[in-house]
Order: sequence, then structure tokens, then C-alpha cells
Amino acid sequence: MTGEIIDERFTDSALNPALWVEHYLPQWTEPDRSRARYDFDVDGLRLRIDADQPAWREADGPFRVSNLQTGTFSGGLGTTRGTHRHRLDGLQVVTPQPTRRLWTPVTGEVQVRVSASADPTCMLAIWLVGFEESSPADSGELCIAELFGDKIAPDSSTVRVGIKAHHDPRLTTDVRDIQLPIDATTPHTYGVRWSGTGAEFSVDGHVIMSSPQGLAYEQQLMIDLFEFPATEQREAENYPKTARVHSVVATGLRA
Repeated sequence: MTGEIIDERFTDSALNPALWVEHYLPQWTEPDRSRARYDFDVDGLRLRIDADQPAWREADGPFRVSNLQTGTFSGGLGTTRGTHRHRLDGLQVVTPQPTRRLWTPVTGEVQVRVSASADPTCMLAIWLVGFEESSPADSGELCIAELFGDKIAPDSSTVRVGIKAHHDPRLTTDVRDIQLPIDATTPHTYGVRWSGTGAEFSVDGHVIMSSPQGLAYEQQLMIDLFEFPATEQREAENYPKTARVHSVVATGLRA
């Protein structure tokens, strides 16, 4: 195995193309729908949902997303192979992707420092998801954090963490909502340390969940701001909706 290190502080005015893909699961939709909206400021990278941003995938309804990820894999046009098959009812590749293993370890540790949005229609998520090139079963997910805006308050925020089996029959989904005395709109560090023998999830260096379930195949890192609008009508003054990614520090071993 070979070691891989990330120490990303987002101090430049452009993303590092050797590490980041600025699209959300682009194989399942068109490029203008998958492309992230973002900018940079003194606090790091700001993910945005803009008023004119199209829905990610028309068949999935009006939700919109701006995402960074550390790899891409898919089969050819019209096939069903690809990373993170979120549904099995006719999902097919729309925009075939080259296989890009920018950071796809099989074991390691990730620490991502973010400030979430308290907008009740938004969620900021940090995931490691199975790359799936080795097998469609290698699809399990380490949910490092899901931060729903309607579960964030100045003195208490709920963090969703755990393991999602998806299409991996060796795993059992075990996801927990953990209430912590933090304001998730301010910077906090969400992390996981994992191997083939288990995983530990942490917030600000404190372990909040452990699991004996192991994932021993390639994972790609995804950091994404979602909007789940309550209506198709959008008020321009409420945009952009934003969340910040301050840093990503990670170590991993590649097979």
C-alpha cells in the first residue's frame, strides 16, 4: 500500500485539480446541473446555492447541490455502473466519467473543518463513499457528518454520523443523530478514523460514535451543501445560501 496525505487550507483562489472534482456525482446528470457554485474568502472556501442554480437531476426533484469530491468513476453511456448509485429504479449514466483516483484510500483518517448553514432548507454533508470500481458491492458509506439547518441552534446542534450500507451486503446501516452543545454555524472539525476492522467518528477531536463494522475498499471524499426547497418558487433575496469549508486534513493508504 502507498500513503496519501491531504493538507488543504483553501488559501488559493482556485481549486487544486489534482485533488478536487467540482461536480456532484457527474455521471448521473448533465455538467451544468452537477457543477458546484463556490468562491473563496479569508475563511476558506464558500459553497453556494444560487437562485439561478438548476436542480441536480430532474428525475430527483428540485433539490440542488454544490459539491467537491476526490474522484470519479462510471461505466459507459446508458450503463448502470458508477460511484454512489443512490437509486436502482432505472438510474443510468448520462455523462460518462474518466476514472480519477485523486484521493481514494482504503483506510485512514479524515478531519474536515466547516461552518454549516442554519437555513432550514439546507444540509451540509461530509461523506466517504465507496468508489465501486472494484465491485458494485463496494458501496458502503462513512457518514462523517450531516448537518441539517433546522437542527442547528446557537447552544445545540444535531450531528448525524455513522455507516450506511447502501448496496454492500456485508454492512448494516447504523446512523445516529447526536445532539451536541455546539453552534454548527461556527467552525468545528468533523472526523473519522477507519479501517477494515472498524471506525471512530469524532467532533473537535472527541469520539462521539464507534462501530466495529469495517470498510476495506476505496472511498472517495465528498463535501457538499444541499438545498431541499420547500417550493419551486424562490425568493431572490434569500440567496445565496452558503456554508464554509475551512480545511481538510487527511491521511490514507491506497491499495
